[in-house]
Amino acid sequence: MSVHVLAPGLLTTVQDGGRHGWRHLGVGVVGALDDDAHALANLLVGNAVDAATLEVTLAGPRLRFERAVRIALCGADVDARCDGATLPRARPCLLPAGSTLVLGACRRGARAYLAVAGGFDVAPVLGSRSTDLRGGFGGIEGRTLQAGDVLPLGAAPAVQAEAMRIARWWIDDTHDGDPHGMVRVLAGADATIPADALFRQSWRVAAASNRQGLRLEGEPLRIADARERISAPVAPGTIQLPPDGRPIVLLADAQTHGGYPCIGHVIRADWPRLAQLRPGDALRFAPCTPMEAQSAWQRRRHALARLALMIAAAPPL
Repeated sequence: MSVHVLAPGLLTTVQDGGRHGWRHLGVGVVGALDDDAHALANLLVGNAVDAATLEVTLAGPRLRFERAVRIALCGADVDARCDGATLPRARPCLLPAGSTLVLGACRRGARAYLAVAGGFDVAPVLGSRSTDLRGGFGGIEGRTLQAGDVLPLGAAPAVQAEAMRIARWWIDDTHDGDPHGMVRVLAGADATIPADALFRQSWRVAAASNRQGLRLEGEPLRIADARERISAPVAPGTIQLPPDGRPIVLLADAQTHGGYPCIGHVIRADWPRLAQLRPGDALRFAPCTPMEAQSAWQRRRHALARLALMIAAAPPL
């Protein structure tokens, strides 16, 4: 079974839970930027949480399904229609054979995730189906979707649907509230700026941002020691300070080493907030301790586990 891409959307890629264990060789993690939304969409259709989904950025694709399928959308509030009928977020839907799904603009948030029962069964590379746009591998030839692509689907229980069916129940996939709230930061290894300089102003996401990192606009920061650094390991969440004084927050497609000063690190629990920021959105940082970061991560994992139990116990379509 396969899905036909009639129109690709602005930037649509195949992503899963990421490519782990290769950073020592210079290979990035990549994977879904909002891994919570990605996991929840998979749970709604009966997939493993790390199965491959489509990550839709700002405006989505137009797709045709050969057979009846179970789908779910989570993440950004995307304008979704199937053969003219509106589809909701955060609940499973059955689409009949021959359906055309149109994912339009994201009205709130930057990235939505489309899960289909069975997952998108593209060939894994280094243990992952995720698209590495910088490396040019994984997903569909290491690139964004194009019109004419055919996406294979993995095995899933057969479904019958003469017409579209939508579950009467849904989940709350907004997690801990406002995706544009405070983003918590651990101190960096090269924190030679004034202690509160990063936190005392509101930053704005620049248009040049992408899956590699969020470039921020605001009053430039001045670092006390401006000497060149030897390149050192960096990771998703690292906040770098380039010579212009405007921070860059690294995301899933981040390089493995960098020479800019590292002035902080966004805690793991807040990465989904970063994923949903759009160009022009405001962003504020707040200091965080390692213990607070660990507690926040545990709360997020517990919340996902509770949702997984509720989804498993929900009535079938």
